[in-house]
Amino acid sequence: MKKIAAVLSVVFLFLVLAASSAPASDIKLAHVVNENDAFHVCALKFKELVEGGSKGELTVTIYPNAKLGDERNLLESMRMGVVDSAIITGGPIINFMPKFGVFDLPFLFTTPEQAYKVLDGEIGRGMLADMDALGWKGLAYGERGFRNLTNSKKPVTVPDDMKGLKIRLMQNPVYVDSFKALGANAVPMAWTEALTALQQGTIDGQENPLNVIVSFNLFESQKHLALTRHAYAPNVIMMSKRTWDKLSPEHQKLVQESAQAAAEHNRAYDNEKEAEWLQFLKDKGMEVTEPDLSLFREAVRPVYEKYEEQFGKELVEAILAVK
Repeated sequence: MKKIAAVLSVVFLFLVLAASSAPASDIKLAHVVNENDAFHVCALKFKELVEGGSKGELTVTIYPNAKLGDERNLLESMRMGVVDSAIITGGPIINFMPKFGVFDLPFLFTTPEQAYKVLDGEIGRGMLADMDALGWKGLAYGERGFRNLTNSKKPVTVPDDMKGLKIRLMQNPVYVDSFKALGANAVPMAWTEALTALQQGTIDGQENPLNVIVSFNLFESQKHLALTRHAYAPNVIMMSKRTWDKLSPEHQKLVQESAQAAAEHNRAYDNEKEAEWLQFLKDKGMEVTEPDLSLFREAVRPVYEKYEEQFGKELVEAILAVK
C-alpha cells in the first residue's frame, strides 16, 4: 500500500508540474459587465486580434457578467493563475496597489486626450510595470470613461444638493473620501449588489460613465443625471503573471500589441458613442443637469491634501501638468 501511495503521489506531482508548465492555449478573459458594455467591445477586439495573429494557436474565451467573480475576486484569481486575464476597472486595484489610486483623484483629468497622454506615457507604463511584483502583467489601459452622478431623488447642480444622498461607490477609499467631501452618504459595494440595491431603493444613486448607465438600464430606477465628470476611470487589460510566463516570446508580443489595440478600440468606441448615449438617456426621461464644476473642485480640495502625501505631490503635479 505504501508503494502504491508513493507512486500515486509521484504521478500527481508530475501532473501538477506538467499543468503548470504547459503552454497557454486557451486564455480565459473575464469582466464583470454585460455584453452591451464597452468592456465587452474591448474583449471582443482582443479576442479577434489574438486568435487571428496566432493563426489559432491561441484562443480567447470571454466570461462576461461576473461569471468568474467580481473584480476583487478576479484580481485574486489572476494572482493564483486560476483566471488568465481580465478587464478591470481601475478602482479595485487600489486595494492591492495603493499608489494606483492617484488616477482616481477627483477632477484630475479634464479631457480624454490628457488622460491618454498620461496613461500611455511614462507614468502609466510605470504603473503597469509595477504590477509584475503583484502577480499580474499589466498590458494596456482601455477606459471606463468620465464618471457622472445619477440618483432617484433630486437634480444636482451644486455640492449642497448631494447632502444626504446615499450613493453607491466602488470599494475605493479615494472615491469614498471624495463623495464625503461633497456631502453625500458614501456607500461602497460591489456592482452586482448595487444593481439590486438601486432597484429596491435602498440606495439613492450611483456614479458611472454614460455607457454603464445605458447598458444597465439605470434610467429605470434613476430619474436624475448630473454631468459631473468627477473622475476619469481607466480600465486595465491585465493578465495573470503565471499565464504570461507560459507564453512564448512571440505570443507575448502578440498579446501585448493586441491589448493596446483593443484598448484604443475601446476608447474610440466610447468617444464615438457618448453623444448618442446622452440623447438616449434624455429620450428615456432622465433629467440632465450640467453643474458648475468649479464649486465641486473647491469642495474636494481636502481630498488632494490628504492623498498628496500618499501618492507623492510631484506625481500629482506631473499629471496635472500634462495638457
